[in-house]
Amino acid sequence: MISVEELTKNYGPVRAVDSASFSVQAGETVGFLGPNGAGKTTTMRIMTGLFTPSSGDVKVDGYSILTNPLEVKQRIGYLPESAPVYLDMTVQGYLRFVCEIKQVPSGERSGQIDKVISECGLETVRTRTARKLSKGYRQRLGLAQALIGDPPVIILDEPTVGLDPTQTFEFRKLIQGLKGTRTVILSSHILPEVSMICDRVVIISNGKILAQDSPEALAQRLQSHSEFLVTIDGPENEVTAELETLQEIRDIQVVHHPVSGGVQFRIAADPDNDPRDKMVKMLVEKERRLLELSVHTAGLEDVFLNLVTEEGTAE
Repeated sequence: MISVEELTKNYGPVRAVDSASFSVQAGETVGFLGPNGAGKTTTMRIMTGLFTPSSGDVKVDGYSILTNPLEVKQRIGYLPESAPVYLDMTVQGYLRFVCEIKQVPSGERSGQIDKVISECGLETVRTRTARKLSKGYRQRLGLAQALIGDPPVIILDEPTVGLDPTQTFEFRKLIQGLKGTRTVILSSHILPEVSMICDRVVIISNGKILAQDSPEALAQRLQSHSEFLVTIDGPENEVTAELETLQEIRDIQVVHHPVSGGVQFRIAADPDNDPRDKMVKMLVEKERRLLELSVHTAGLEDVFLNLVTEEGTAE
């Protein structure tokens, strides 16, 4: 559905996007991740036709943003970080205006408005002016305008920034409701949010695409060793020395001292040499109390920090 091909954008001597390439399949929900200034918003604005690339191309449903910009724009609904609403318009009045500028046939406008109001949970505020809406409802209205015209592609730039926890939870449910029926690209700084919503992630830093895959596959690729979190009751130095006697353990780090007592360690071991049996046996022999033992699995945050840190070091 979307193909980004060697995309580059220069602002004078500054290269904001550097030969970026990635693709998104129809019906996928893809998280677009990167630190501040990585090139996320610039890439999204090029994809929506707001910016012109210095080189490269974006194709949406086979149409090029360079040669068929109107065809591309007709297939995309866009919600920028700040919802583009007119504060003095009512919810339904604003959506009617959006229908007009998107050239929705006049006979279909009332149906379109009713549909997106229902999808975005705006029934109770449809006659209220946008000025009187909470931040959460303004974002819902911003999503509703993106859905007008039934575009197959929805691009969301930091859609939950500034929302309280309840509003964030409700807005996530709205995004999850789009899964499968539309192709969604979601930019977010909230990595657990991306893990919950997205089928795949694309990570960008300094304008370059560093990785693209499912969160699970990226985490598995990063995990070169087994990690365990273990909390043991006893003096930190003595317990550390005892753990170091186990050959299966590659590295030991003290995480913290829980309020409940003991010391929590992060233990790394070779994937083929599970140290848990020998560790438990040793603790029993030393008459140490094992308070907690769990497997630590690399998550999207670990992947993100690892890739971005490596890229920053290389730069």
